[in-house]
Amino acid sequence: MAKQTQILFLEEWLRNNSNASTTTTTTSNTIRSSPPSSARAIIQAWSELRDSLQTQSFKPHHLQSLQTLLNSQSSLHVADPQAKLLLNILSSPNLSPLPPPQSHPLFFRLLYIWLRKSSKPSVSLVESSVPIVSGVLNSDEGSLVVVPNGVLLLGALCSVPVLSESSKRACLELMCRVLEERCGAVASRREHFPEVLAGIGYALSSCGVAYFSRILNNFFGIWNAKVGGVRASITHGLLILHLIEWVVSSFIISRSFEKIKGFCQVISRIRESNYVPFALVMAAAGALRALNRSVGSVGRLEIGPQLRNSLEKCIDFVADDLIAKTRGFCYANDDPDNRIILQCLSLGLTRCGQVAYRATLLLCLVYAMLFEIFPLQTFYSRLAEYPNQVSTRGFNEVEEHLDSILFKEGGAVTRVFCNQYVSAEEDNKGVVENLLWGYCQDIYSGHCRLSLLLHDRDKKLLEDLEKIAEACFLMVVVFASVVTKNKLSSKLFKEMQFEVSVKILVSFSCVEYFRRVRLPEYTDTIRGVVVSVQDNESSCVSFIESMPSYAELTNYTGLSSEKREDIWSQDGVQTARILFYLRIIPTCIERVPVLIFREVVAPTMFLFMGHPNGKVSRASHSVFVAFISSGKDLNQDDRVLLKEQLVFFYMKRALEAYPEITPFEGMASGVTALVRHLPAGSPAIFYCINSCVERANSLCSKAMEQDAEIWKNWEGDSEHCKKLLELLLRLMYLVDIQVLPNLMKLLAQLIVELPKDGQNMVLDEIYSLVAESDDVSRKPALVSWVQSLSFLCSQTIIRDLTTTEEQKSIGIDESLSLNRTSSRL
Repeated sequence: MAKQTQILFLEEWLRNNSNASTTTTTTSNTIRSSPPSSARAIIQAWSELRDSLQTQSFKPHHLQSLQTLLNSQSSLHVADPQAKLLLNILSSPNLSPLPPPQSHPLFFRLLYIWLRKSSKPSVSLVESSVPIVSGVLNSDEGSLVVVPNGVLLLGALCSVPVLSESSKRACLELMCRVLEERCGAVASRREHFPEVLAGIGYALSSCGVAYFSRILNNFFGIWNAKVGGVRASITHGLLILHLIEWVVSSFIISRSFEKIKGFCQVISRIRESNYVPFALVMAAAGALRALNRSVGSVGRLEIGPQLRNSLEKCIDFVADDLIAKTRGFCYANDDPDNRIILQCLSLGLTRCGQVAYRATLLLCLVYAMLFEIFPLQTFYSRLAEYPNQVSTRGFNEVEEHLDSILFKEGGAVTRVFCNQYVSAEEDNKGVVENLLWGYCQDIYSGHCRLSLLLHDRDKKLLEDLEKIAEACFLMVVVFASVVTKNKLSSKLFKEMQFEVSVKILVSFSCVEYFRRVRLPEYTDTIRGVVVSVQDNESSCVSFIESMPSYAELTNYTGLSSEKREDIWSQDGVQTARILFYLRIIPTCIERVPVLIFREVVAPTMFLFMGHPNGKVSRASHSVFVAFISSGKDLNQDDRVLLKEQLVFFYMKRALEAYPEITPFEGMASGVTALVRHLPAGSPAIFYCINSCVERANSLCSKAMEQDAEIWKNWEGDSEHCKKLLELLLRLMYLVDIQVLPNLMKLLAQLIVELPKDGQNMVLDEIYSLVAESDDVSRKPALVSWVQSLSFLCSQTIIRDLTTTEEQKSIGIDESLSLNRTSSRL
């Protein structure tokens, strides 16, 4: 907090610290926000006011003179002679006409500037101002207009050191009476709360202990609904917090420890009477903030921990009462009073400093986060009620929430919540964990239903909802990181650690769509929980079974009436979740039972191999590779049987979508894995090779039909055929010796049908592979095969030529080529 001496105008400091600067004006309606006046205009305004007193009349242009002066209030200095002039005009009975009621706030504001900026105001002038100000406030005219600045001026008078005790008591008595009798006047000027609260703050900082209770009771009475008080808001709560902070800080600076104790005791006693819960929370939080931010010279030992404990109990008293009143279901209660208490509890705890753990505070914080700070469930349910009017019903509310101080403080509330969680008992930890994990699944299903509809109708509303969801993702990650460090490194039962790990992974999958930034907490948490899941088969099964089923993925359940077969591939929220599973499953594939993989993983894996997003499709291929490569140390016939069965589905699914959808890298890794890890001579390997050759043949034929000239030069669409040929060539050194003859035969049939440039390119590649090979078991067969293949290619070329001269030329060239081939091999 800034030093008290640096705060000239308390109401402005309150606005700046309470996010109220954009929603309130500085003074009454007559004090308009205008450009600063020039020095000449200011001199002219004072001159006109002096003329008013001399002519004993107050005309409309004199009101404008007051406004001219206030336009430059930040730089304006009101000296004693000028203050005397203002007081004389206010108190003169001979003015005709008298200053109208709308001029009183202007007079009061100028006198307030005089008191706050004058280092040594005239004692007699200060004393004489008290009855004049009291007379204006006691008059019936203009009471509704003058109350806010009147309370402000009375408080400023109380804080002037030269004011006598009798005059100070008169000011305090009048302020209390105004607050008691004219609560409606205060309520009608809601935009001027900073002025009213600043006046109360000045009075509290300068009065004795005897007036604390009365002023605070009047202060809290402003929000008393029984007497027509003001409806509470977050802005009011922050104003209260920082007002009390300023008051207690003024006591700390003056080392008035008795006042601090008396002040805090009054706040503590208020809970026993007819209190206003949200105001009590913020008042206690403000006092704690001042005490916690005080420097060492203040004397913390003199204040004692007992005082802090009593203030914390005030906050806990409100939280406990709220939980009891709503039976723990604060989030299901749409009572605006309960909502404002939750909001103020969360903001108060973020600004007051460290607070000891209490179970009710932990529960209130989690409810506040899930249903006030990140109210996605509320927005989804409201928008889903009227899908045809979704834009008009939701836009303003969501946009306003994004701009609210509550949403902007979400990170700070998360930090306080995590600190409370660390100190909680295991039972309470489990309660809030389950609330968080359930919330993640709720926002996943809610956003799935709305995203496709809003994408076509109102992208701005969808973007705003996703901004809230992005912040929610950060909250979930931070909390999950704390849970991981707290539970996986503790001495809890392994079963409990496995359960927590699975729940974290499932929750991360639900919010994966909203991940927009790289977070070390995110990756570290995943590494930690994945290691835990890998050690336990039941945890792996539990995680995989939480994945949306094939039926759920393909049966669209959104709000749109549109029915499309490919809707599953258009749903980005759903796709992001499945991608998360596809990335995690390979890490624990050894623990996945065959039955679970066949019935749960395989259908989704094959479905998403056809996803248009290459990243998703590649992840599906990676799952297949991981399963085919798994079980090396296991003697499981059913696992081997499933691998062979899946190959037939895999090759059909991968090749039918190649090259339009299937990424070559993904398919190549799958083919390589199956020829390496399936049993030697497996029919599935033969089927794989035959399928690849057939697809290469069809691609070559298609390319030649589209453009024979391009195909002849081995360009254009032949690129996809080239990649398949390269894959088949690599397989010559991967397939077992039983499959190799079949592979060489099929390759030869494919190569001889290629154009000359293609044949030469493939032959050169084969030459290099065979020449560099040191595999003594298959190199002799490959050498003989290459020689035969080269001869067949030469015969094909010769057969296609038309003239004898060309035949001779080519024959010589091919003879030389065969000789070169033999020498190289």
